[in-house]
Amino acid sequence: MVQTRGAVEAGGVVQAGPAVQALRAGGAQGADEAGRYDVVIVGAGAGGLNAALVLGRARRRVAVVDAGEPRNAPAAHMQGFLSRDGMAPAELLAVGRAEVAGYGVHLIDARVDGIEAVDDADAAGRARPGAGSAVAAGFHVTLSGGPVLWARRIVVATGLRDVLPDIPGLRERWGRDVLHCPYCHGYEVRDRPLGVLGTHPGSVDHALLLRQWSQDVVLFWHTAELRPEQAERLAARGVRVVEGAVKRVVVDTAADALSGVELADGRVVAREAVFVLPQMVPHDTLLAALGCAADENGWVVADQAGRTSVPGVLAIGNVRDPRAQVVTAAGMGAAAAFALNIELVEEDVAHAVASRRTAAYLPPFSPAPVH
Repeated sequence: MVQTRGAVEAGGVVQAGPAVQALRAGGAQGADEAGRYDVVIVGAGAGGLNAALVLGRARRRVAVVDAGEPRNAPAAHMQGFLSRDGMAPAELLAVGRAEVAGYGVHLIDARVDGIEAVDDADAAGRARPGAGSAVAAGFHVTLSGGPVLWARRIVVATGLRDVLPDIPGLRERWGRDVLHCPYCHGYEVRDRPLGVLGTHPGSVDHALLLRQWSQDVVLFWHTAELRPEQAERLAARGVRVVEGAVKRVVVDTAADALSGVELADGRVVAREAVFVLPQMVPHDTLLAALGCAADENGWVVADQAGRTSVPGVLAIGNVRDPRAQVVTAAGMGAAAAFALNIELVEEDVAHAVASRRTAAYLPPFSPAPVH
């Protein structure tokens, strides 16, 4: 199954966790004591929580902010995660939250309204990382309702949202018998009559791939035109093509199960599961507002550790890679945590060296004259 979304969109009302309540109750002093972190992670899916786990074990002060809207909430189980195959997504997150809390990580139930780089030493509580450093002195993370956290580094793990074709029944059955990822769900529907909706440029390849799990695959070509070379490949692979616009997916209400696909001309083709490729839209509002560069397809550009074009800001999971599964996102979180801790150690060492040199050149103490 694909990574949980951990959405943090602007607006809306959420239940504030204890950390937020402490900030509100403490005023400026409370914010200074409770709201300063080495790293603030936005999004508590597999990627965000695994980054928090590694950083917590590295004895870093970490906060994870999440609005509680995982992308894979409709799915009953997730697959392809060694030792967690078949686990419910909600159970994985519950176990992960308990683990990171055990290392002192603060879990904050809230939305993030904005993140702003802070360049002045007073706001950050310390000087800039060093002469010539491109990293901001820190970042202000504004939560819904007003509390502001301060962080030396930011990890954005906000995931993406799936935009489905406007065909009746898809949204209602999404994650049950309307599916998208063969590696996530193919084995569970193996050897059954499957359909693929031809609503996406990748639908032909989607159908060819699904033939690995079932001999009975039908591509509903909807309203596009099938090219001769595509038709040849599908025929060679044993995928049947049904032309005509799709009207809706048919559900057997008594069995609470998908039973077929109805076309605009009234024909119904019996199917037990339907695959569709959604349009995947990253939850990248925070990254865009910070000025992080994106590629020609609109996805944020990041290196293997998750570093974006804005120093001090990392992106992991589906917000930067729509193909990332839960296990992939968890690995991305670990890689980001390793890189961040090394960066912070180097920064701490630079500060220590600068402080030592300053102390070494202080003039001798001269007591005030006694009159």
